[in-house]
Amino acid sequence: MKICCFTGHRAIAASKRLALVAQLDRTLSLLLAEGFTIFRCGGARGFDTLAALRVLHLKKSHPEITLSLILPCPDQANAWQEGERLIWQDILNKADEVRFITERYTPDCMHLRNRALVDGADTCVAYLTHNRGGTLYTCSYALKQGVRLINLADGLT
Repeated sequence: MKICCFTGHRAIAASKRLALVAQLDRTLSLLLAEGFTIFRCGGARGFDTLAALRVLHLKKSHPEITLSLILPCPDQANAWQEGERLIWQDILNKADEVRFITERYTPDCMHLRNRALVDGADTCVAYLTHNRGGTLYTCSYALKQGVRLINLADGLT
């Protein structure tokens, strides 16, 4: 079983969104051809949500793949707007696996979630446009662990 994890920024410029979806779909097709069957997402807004939705869409024609959510805590989406919370809950309901790192929010639950996403993965698909924050940390951690990194931002104009 080959495992792919996703990491990316919460904010995606509207002008980049359609191109990012197309780039993500192409990358998922290539990963399927390489034998990837497990796709891990961290449940954050932005790129994590986009990646989870694209994997769920792909499951319709490839039922052999699984969406595994590794989430920092059950109350991750409590402060989000209602529409975002509804999408988050829908993704949880459709995921093949949901794992919470901690029982409630802690100062390090996001950091622990990011490491858990990468640990054991073969490839990390990222949307990294600026060198700061959790996405940068997760990408750096993936490279240190010998995980192949595919940054979709590199292919966007």
